[in-house]
Amino acid sequence: MPYSAAIFDLDGTLLDTLGDLHAAVNHALGSCGLPARSAADVRAFTGDGLRRLAWRSAGEGVDEGRREAVYQELASYYAGHCQELTRPYPGVPEVVDELRGAGVRCGVVSNKVDSAVRELVERFFPGQFDFVVGEREAEGIRKKPAPDTVEACLTAFGVAAADAVYVGDSEVDVETARNAGCDCIIVTWGFRDERFLREHGARTLAHTAGELAREVLA
Repeated sequence: MPYSAAIFDLDGTLLDTLGDLHAAVNHALGSCGLPARSAADVRAFTGDGLRRLAWRSAGEGVDEGRREAVYQELASYYAGHCQELTRPYPGVPEVVDELRGAGVRCGVVSNKVDSAVRELVERFFPGQFDFVVGEREAEGIRKKPAPDTVEACLTAFGVAAADAVYVGDSEVDVETARNAGCDCIIVTWGFRDERFLREHGARTLAHTAGELAREVLA
């Protein structure tokens, strides 16, 4: 029987957000008098939310106050420029529709700012997800790899962890699924390469949207 619920990461899993993140990071760094980063750098720095992305992009030798200034500028700029280059990965919207048609409840949990997560999901996946949550640590909901956001989704769906699968693209997602007690499918089209993913505990991998659908519905 297929899983009762599929819970998705956003960046690198549902949406290719790298172009907008890269542009926002370099805007923030330039505003703070720091050197630009490559797209490869930004790809490697993602997964733990905008603040960690900003701090890593600023560099280890930069003091905390300046790193925080980069974060504030990044968050402000990205809020108004998060949809310019971002697009769903090929076949992914169709997979979500297929899962829903098979009776699988679908949710999104992300370490990105909650308002941006909701905006992007509504723009690119209107009506396709029954639960959406981003970073809400101020409310006591810990970000991934803590299981809090996944557990909130499971509670909203009335589904046990054993009946759900978590879908992501990074080592953070592998750890999140483990902490939540869910099975895990890791996609290879996102922000980490396959060798890295396997080295960090990924066991079930999907190389295409079609493979992802088959794994969830198997």
